[in-house]
Amino acid sequence: MTAAELPPQKQMTGMLGRPVAENPIDRMFDAVYAHYGLPWQFWKCDVAAADLGAAIAGTRALGFRGYGITVPYKIAAIPFLDGIDEDAAAIGATNWVTNEDGRLIGHNNDGKGVVKAIAKVTPLAGQRVAMMGAGGAGRAMAVELGWAGAAHLTVITRREEQGREVAELVHRTAGIPTAWQRWQGEVVVPDGTGILMNATHLGCAPACEPVPVVWESLDPRATAVDVITNPRLTPFLATARDHGCAVVDGVEMLVQLAMQLFETWTGVTPAEDVFQKAVAEALGE
Repeated sequence: MTAAELPPQKQMTGMLGRPVAENPIDRMFDAVYAHYGLPWQFWKCDVAAADLGAAIAGTRALGFRGYGITVPYKIAAIPFLDGIDEDAAAIGATNWVTNEDGRLIGHNNDGKGVVKAIAKVTPLAGQRVAMMGAGGAGRAMAVELGWAGAAHLTVITRREEQGREVAELVHRTAGIPTAWQRWQGEVVVPDGTGILMNATHLGCAPACEPVPVVWESLDPRATAVDVITNPRLTPFLATARDHGCAVVDGVEMLVQLAMQLFETWTGVTPAEDVFQKAVAEALGE
């Protein structure tokens, strides 16, 4: 389908989460809609936990074509949807929704975005991965990393129950060896780690806290990955780069997953350079 074949009326897409103000996704999508001549808009909606069910029902009533689900609702949103696809069911979380003739269907491409972003910097197959954090996005990324051929995954969390659950999920769904490591004080990176990922909110603006890592324990030939989008170069990535590591930022992941959402919602296959330009402008780069 081309842009010219789409309905001329304004269409609504968006993101439900709390908080969402620091994410440039609305400006990025609106710029791409404008580039392709689509009379669409992307709304960021700050939703209180008590209102989540009503907010999701409201998207159906308002005719949203689709929307993203962000923290902390990637798991909590599922009972309010009409269905989820196989990936979201396997992962146990959803990060975006399509409105299919009034039925709200949840999907998950958090992990697909990170896999594509990492692949632009380093091969993933055969790598030993250490992931700090195991929330809704982290669990999706962990599963997709296993599906993409990672050799081993260590999940590093402060909460043992959460970390072990995600490690067991990846072992069960992807069939790779996994381990849980307690996060206590500074993180000592497991031996042989080729990819170190921050899947927490540490480093997000405005606080921009450093991630407590014993950098001497990380091979400088490793790749550091951060899910944070603002700032693009987080303290974690800046320190990793100074240590000699290649880095993958959260904005690159955002672009990769956003392109899939855009194409599914509109039927238009976007050029990656259009999204890259739009997100750079949204970030003031």
